[in-house]
Amino acid sequence: MNFSSTQPRIVVVGSCSLDLVLYTQRLPCSNGTVLATHSESYFGGKGANQAVGAARLGANVYFVGCVGMDPLGQQIMRNLVSEEVNVTYVSETEKDCTGTAYVTSSTGNASIVVVPAANNHLSPKSIEEADKCIFSADLVLLQLEIPIDVIEYTVKKAKKYGKMVGIYASPGRRLSEEIIDGADFIVVKSTELEVVFGENQKEIILTKYFNKVFIRDDTNSTIYFDGTEMKYFRYENDNMVFRMGMGDAFTSGFAIALCHGNTIEDCVKFGNEVSSKVSLGTGAQTRLPRLSDFV
Repeated sequence: MNFSSTQPRIVVVGSCSLDLVLYTQRLPCSNGTVLATHSESYFGGKGANQAVGAARLGANVYFVGCVGMDPLGQQIMRNLVSEEVNVTYVSETEKDCTGTAYVTSSTGNASIVVVPAANNHLSPKSIEEADKCIFSADLVLLQLEIPIDVIEYTVKKAKKYGKMVGIYASPGRRLSEEIIDGADFIVVKSTELEVVFGENQKEIILTKYFNKVFIRDDTNSTIYFDGTEMKYFRYENDNMVFRMGMGDAFTSGFAIALCHGNTIEDCVKFGNEVSSKVSLGTGAQTRLPRLSDFV
């Protein structure tokens, strides 16, 4: 991995929320009730996770998002500022509360319900307000917890300015050909291929989108096609205790490596390494590594 002396400029357009995690002995079945051993709350949202991840890895990060006009929204804003993420383009809405996620976690597995709330009020107008910021960016990062029209608008604007675009296609939603064509890289879960691409045969997808689509699974492995052969890399930590946020961490690590001019293979390896560190603690942002951990 090479790190240039230039600080990458990354714009993250996406969600922010508070994650309420309930720890149980087992996941509840349909119509079932379980008792939680304890509960904890963490800052989250796929967009905010990526923004914090990229900032800790040395990027100059601008976040475009939306929070409610409530105490939780202010807490999220203060957390982003404390992580040196620029929140100039985070808007506030009176129409809804700040986003939340409810997680039931048991022995490394989890069921998650996301309430987007204010995140649904992010609009193309917000992207237009960040026009100058996107124009001067090196790379734009997106996820799928915000309205699809905002994603399409952002991709179109970024490509108009010749900027790299990265998408973590989670939670799984169908991507249009326009979005896929405009992206420089797309990270997707192995269980959501058909939802995202309308096709569940990974060999077909990877061959069609070589060096663009990167398929991941819960063992922190990543597979892609480099135009000649399938490439597979795995970085599973024996002490893994938490899986939430690993995909966001991989995406931010891959993006940073790409901005520093590394090969696709090195970008994947670095993304896996960043992701593995997140799994060592609880909370999607808690154990995100810093650049000093690698250089």
